[in-house]
Amino acid sequence: MRTLSVVANRSFVIVDLDLRAPRQRAAWHSLLSLAILILLSAVQTRAQQCAQTGNHGTVDEQTSDAGEAGSRSARLSRLPIEWIIGPYIPVQGQLHPLTNAQRRQIYLRQTFLTAGSYVARAFSAGIDQAQGEPHQWGGGFAGYERRYAARYGEFIVQNSMVAGGNALLGYEPRYDFCRCNGFWPRTLHAVSRNFVAYNRSERQLRPQVPAYAAAFTAGLLYSSWLAGQHNHWKGGAFNVLAQAGIGSGYNFVSEFALDVLHAFGLKKDVPRGQ
Repeated sequence: MRTLSVVANRSFVIVDLDLRAPRQRAAWHSLLSLAILILLSAVQTRAQQCAQTGNHGTVDEQTSDAGEAGSRSARLSRLPIEWIIGPYIPVQGQLHPLTNAQRRQIYLRQTFLTAGSYVARAFSAGIDQAQGEPHQWGGGFAGYERRYAARYGEFIVQNSMVAGGNALLGYEPRYDFCRCNGFWPRTLHAVSRNFVAYNRSERQLRPQVPAYAAAFTAGLLYSSWLAGQHNHWKGGAFNVLAQAGIGSGYNFVSEFALDVLHAFGLKKDVPRGQ
């Protein structure tokens, strides 16, 4: 029997994991509950920080009614694109510290309402299926279904931890389009954003510590869910490498998604700059 102890907002959350026993549904529930508790604890901490600082710099408090109407119209026009790549910051978009409500909306969209997240998990599950990992799950659609569910469960845990870490540190969780032109400058920008993010100043870049810490933890936990014997530390390290590769690829697709749609005559009313 091994015990995993997590500290969140001065409260202890204890989850007992028997890594040698068969993986049961209760283990999934415990891990998902842990991620949710961490997220809620982070949001509560961030709320206390905002209360102390007076919530200066929020978008809603600093824009006029006409500006709010224009911003609302722009958000509505971007909404179908956000369903594909998730919330983003356009080239001409202004960077402002996010409120707790905005962070919750971004978390829900990125985790459950973005097509790209489902496609990425389908890709990962396809690799697992081709490798027959774990072999106890067999092949065919039934095997793929289990692998896909496992990968998406891993993603929920990982993204919950990332959201909580970003909230605590005040990091920007959205992808910001490059304020530049040219294929290579934009590609470099997309890859770099997988390793650095704006802090709460929305001007200074900091290492993506929450993203990679969450990737390692989620990979370690994922390997413990699988049937059979697995090297859990290897699973965590592999997930860090996957975050570096797949995360960079996802940013690349996001950076050029509108260009591809424009090339096919779609969404021409949503320029990259807005």
